[in-house]
Amino acid sequence: MELKWMKELLEHLERRLHKKFDALDVGMIHPLVLAYIGDTIYDLFVRTYLVMAYDAPVSKLHVRAINFVRAKGQADTLRHIERFLTQEELDVVRRGRNAKPGTMPRNATVADYRWATGFESLLGYLYLTGQDERLLEILDYILDSVKEGEKGE
Repeated sequence: MELKWMKELLEHLERRLHKKFDALDVGMIHPLVLAYIGDTIYDLFVRTYLVMAYDAPVSKLHVRAINFVRAKGQADTLRHIERFLTQEELDVVRRGRNAKPGTMPRNATVADYRWATGFESLLGYLYLTGQDERLLEILDYILDSVKEGEKGE
């Protein structure tokens, strides 16, 4: 399976901007920039999942979403999936974890925030390198673990 519309979005922007990313280019992008796009990928995934899985008002969906996308939730998710990552993916995560952000959210520990940044960097990397199947595999694994622990209950 591939994320057709996401691939089409990248291809459209490549044509429009006359710029194409390859794996080497993406590997040179600062990990905080990868986290910037990875955050959006994960947020869209979580919101779509919640809308499809729960018939609930927006306020309740928002509360559930927070449990996924806050730094602690992302850090816990990364710790849970870390053993299934390839060495290349672990390197991207490490670069993201070691990046020095300019600001810190008030409601997160430094450790959780760094792990969350590593997680978001990984998602951004997979998206920008067109590794749709692997991205979906990781997101499916997250959903499988959610069913076990039911985040947001």
